[in-house]
Amino acid sequence: MDPLPGLTGFAAALRAAGVACGPDRVRTYLAAAAALGAGDLAKLYWAGRLTLCGEPDDLPRYDDAFRAWFGDDLPRAPRRPAPPSPRRSTLAALVSTGTTRGAAEAQPGASSAEVLRHRDVSGLSAAERAHLRELIALLRPEPPLRRARRRRPDRRGPLDADRVLRAMRGTGGETVRLPRERAGTRPRKLVLLVDVSGSMRPYADALLRFAHAVARRTPTEVFTLGTRLTRLTRQLRQRDPELALTAAARAVPDFAGGTRLGETLRAFLDRWGRRGVARRAVVVVFSDGWERGDPALLGAQAARLARLAHRVLWVNPHAGSSDYAPVQSGIAAALPHIDRLLAGHSLAALDDLLREVRRA
Repeated sequence: MDPLPGLTGFAAALRAAGVACGPDRVRTYLAAAAALGAGDLAKLYWAGRLTLCGEPDDLPRYDDAFRAWFGDDLPRAPRRPAPPSPRRSTLAALVSTGTTRGAAEAQPGASSAEVLRHRDVSGLSAAERAHLRELIALLRPEPPLRRARRRRPDRRGPLDADRVLRAMRGTGGETVRLPRERAGTRPRKLVLLVDVSGSMRPYADALLRFAHAVARRTPTEVFTLGTRLTRLTRQLRQRDPELALTAAARAVPDFAGGTRLGETLRAFLDRWGRRGVARRAVVVVFSDGWERGDPALLGAQAARLARLAHRVLWVNPHAGSSDYAPVQSGIAAALPHIDRLLAGHSLAALDDLLREVRRA
């Protein structure tokens, strides 16, 4: 009897236990199990651990589900690395790309992963795009911080006068210790506005996956800009990136359509700016700046946004080119009102963006 069909049931049990193993991961697991031999529980265990788990929190859930499905004993980790074998190489290739195209396809290794980080997203092959998705899912963004009103105890900060007086009242006026304090911090709001027009189509998938990685871990609002404004915050807060991107695709009616940046930015400010979404927030606009509407309108709305937000960053995928010049009508109109123009063509550029956001 072929044991592979039963493995889909194990994957379903794993999802029920809280591990976000979507269809791509399950297909990779089945391909790895077929290559390694599904009759060996130890190989099944490690194949599933490598392909179905995406975060450290998944590991104990995976172990519990494996015990319940296959038995009580878990295979032990090998004491020393085993020499490379065709089967282990097949599994490594499948895991590194997250694809089931088979072992014959050349896969990026550890050194090529660094090269991939600097490659322009628009020129990647299908296997490289699959690997890039895995790398984006591993991002751990940190929110920008702002000073909070409430102060916190600190050993080296200025004296906390209120606590000093309270301490003196308890000791009859004697100064026994000198409590100190420092200013506390709170996460600053982050707003991502992603252009999904036709000219941005080569970058849209990577940018929305980046937005998903950020929105899952920081207080972030996400909107798409095209011929209309669409809010994607709820869709992109789902844990599984494939489910999140599928929900986002269903919600965006103007994907790969025209570009009316001025009108959609005005809609954002009229509807959401009044609610305080962008007030004192770090706002990041992802767009190449091609505008079919009135550039003067975009310039006026960019000025409104600059007055409202803490900082405005504009990420243009074409800015990573050495011969790029911001001469497109839209970016030229908005440029005087933004704080920084950044590249967004590669994973390395998006890492730079995260550091810039953190410093904001």
